[in-house]
Amino acid sequence: MEEKNLNIKDLIAYSESGVLSKVISKDENLDITLFSMAEGTEISEHTSTKKGFVYVIEGNGIFTLEGKEIKMLPGVLITMGENMVHKLKAEENTSFLLVLAK
Repeated sequence: MEEKNLNIKDLIAYSESGVLSKVISKDENLDITLFSMAEGTEISEHTSTKKGFVYVIEGNGIFTLEGKEIKMLPGVLITMGENMVHKLKAEENTSFLLVLAK
């Protein structure tokens, strides 16, 4: 992985509605993406073929993992195994890092 020195908070931007994503780093072993969800936005139920985690930077939302609701508040870390069903809802503008490992 190429070395980077970034201030993630400087990269956060929100649309009026919807989701913005920015790939921070990607290689054969690790994908890091910054997501910014506008208030009221939802990401429907889906799975990932990779294990990983979500780290909430700012905002307030609900992350539903395998039917269990988890509050998305700053500093919360949510770990996921492969093929776990999850969905998200931003109750206010919410940003998080998604890190997926192969």
